[in-house]
Order: sequence, then structure tokens, then C-alpha cells
Amino acid sequence: MRVSVIGGGVVTEEQAATAERLGRELAERGHEVVCGGLGGVMEAVCRGASAAGGRTIGILPTERRADANEYVDTAIATGMGNARNVLVVMNGDAVVAVDGGTGTLSELGHALDFGKPVAGIGTHRIEGIAGIEHVESAPAAVDSVERRA
Repeated sequence: MRVSVIGGGVVTEEQAATAERLGRELAERGHEVVCGGLGGVMEAVCRGASAAGGRTIGILPTERRADANEYVDTAIATGMGNARNVLVVMNGDAVVAVDGGTGTLSELGHALDFGKPVAGIGTHRIEGIAGIEHVESAPAAVDSVERRA
């Protein structure tokens, strides 16, 4: 399964460690990682997946594949800026959000619109909107999306 991982481009050490653990967990269970291809959560999840022998795909907001973080195996340049957020979630069978700001919030909205199973670790809680299963750890997030995909 392909899992889109979304989250902040600037993160704390704790958030980066969570995202890296998530990447390792996904790769160890045989899943591919799709992300926005830049820094923060995106770089950490790719680093973790790569360390565990997993495959990573970065859908970049820029026109240059070279802008991808060093752990992206397949870089897709879009030149679309944040409009590429739709492509990030569309290309996963499920979505996991780690932290995040307004870009992550938009991706959560797209994921819910597309009917994707979504797990969240320390991310937005949206009153009155069902579909995001909030969990406390990377293994629990992967369990959540595997169960619902």
C-alpha cells in the first residue's frame, strides 16, 4: 500500500523522531511513502523509510526535482506550490498526519473528501468532522490505516 504522510515543514526534534519512526514502521511493513518531498516531517519520514529499505516518493511544490530531500527515491516536480497538496493525498491509499500547520490542514480536508483513511499523531482536531483517527504513536498510526484501507 502507498501511504501519504503529511505534516509540518518545520518541526521539533520530537516531531521529527515520530515521523522518522513512522517511516521505518511503514517500510518494515512493506508500504511505500508518498510525501511533499521537502523538509520537516517529509524529510524525517523519508529518512526512516530509507533506513528500513523502503521506497519514497516526493511530490514537490517546485519545478525542480533536485529540490527533493536526499531520502526521496522518486521526485515529482509540479511547479504548483501548495496546490500540489491534492496530489500528495490522492497518490496514497491512506494518509497519516504528523503535527502540521495550514498546509497539513488543507491536505486533511482533501484526504477526507477523497474518502481516505486518515490517522493523526498530534495533528489538527476538527470538531464535527469524522474520519481522522487520532493515535499516540507511529505503530498505532500504521495499524489504523492498515485496518481501514
